[in-house]
Amino acid sequence: MIDAILNSAFFGLTLSTAAWCFGRWVQKKTGWVICNPLLVASLVIIAFLAVFHIPLAQYNLGGDMIKLMLGPVTAVLALNIYQQRKVLGQYFLPVLAGCLAGSLASLGSVLLLCRLFAMENSLTVSLLPKSVTTAIAVGIAESRGGIPGIAAAAVVLAGIVGAVFAPLFAKAFRITDPVAEGLAIGACSHALGTTKAMEIGPLQGAMSSIAICVCGIITSILALFI
Repeated sequence: MIDAILNSAFFGLTLSTAAWCFGRWVQKKTGWVICNPLLVASLVIIAFLAVFHIPLAQYNLGGDMIKLMLGPVTAVLALNIYQQRKVLGQYFLPVLAGCLAGSLASLGSVLLLCRLFAMENSLTVSLLPKSVTTAIAVGIAESRGGIPGIAAAAVVLAGIVGAVFAPLFAKAFRITDPVAEGLAIGACSHALGTTKAMEIGPLQGAMSSIAICVCGIITSILALFI
């Protein structure tokens, strides 16, 4: 009975769903940014597989089915640009310049540090898309021979750091323009940062959500030439 369950796609799907729901519950209870549902769910799944000595291949029977949803999720991001089209049209040049600068800074810093510490190419390409949303980051990493798990972990870490320290950096560098502040947050810390940007102000939140999509497109294009 147990072997039948473990060798079915139902096991991976159920474990992933349960771990995600638990992660959401933990975040709501604590209110801590670091308790990101994706991070908590990943740790729960890793712990469960390790404690019960379940091979990763058995989990992937259902886990790989979830990865199939990344494509449609990425396409849906275009809806966000459509919804914010008026704001995008009003600040088109600042958005384009800010997102291009943010994407270049992100990719350049990762390349520089990875070369400095002589990291393997698979790790380098996994870390390159750390500042875009998970759906895009995993796709970029896989297409370049990277490790999707590391790419997803890097995205979560970048989002948490950005959400926690973005307001402090804005004060430290005296960034008072809401457009610049929102773009900076969205360009470096994607959805998690956008949640914080919405708390700061409506314009910051709108610009941050736009930056998620625009930076995703720019990073996907730039990654082809790296």
